[in-house]
Amino acid sequence: QVQLVESGGGLVQAGGSLRLSCVASGSTFSINAIGWYRQAPGKQRESVAIIHSGAYTNYAESVKGRFTISRDNAKNAVYLQMNSLKPEDTAVYCCYVRTAQKPNGYWGQGTQVTVSS
Repeated sequence: QVQLVESGGGLVQAGGSLRLSCVASGSTFSINAIGWYRQAPGKQRESVAIIHSGAYTNYAESVKGRFTISRDNAKNAVYLQMNSLKPEDTAVYCCYVRTAQKPNGYWGQGTQVTVSS
């Protein structure tokens, strides 16, 4: 089992920045992917940024150049630095971890990010 605790969401004006944090605990030794998804009202959940084993990273096209994902292996943490935020970035952001034992992965409880225009 892996438990995920997120923090860092909030309300920000367009053009502002936020930093999301997620700390994993439990059976973290077999994590092979970690990152963030988001879901806006009335929309499907989408992948925002994922770090795969081997440090391969992929971003949604809509956030490239504005968001940066990073990982601290010593702390079992992943961060999402979000700059130049837009109203369309408004969503619940969820931390996601995939392990060798659970290909469907684990999800955090989500943190609300609201960007006002």
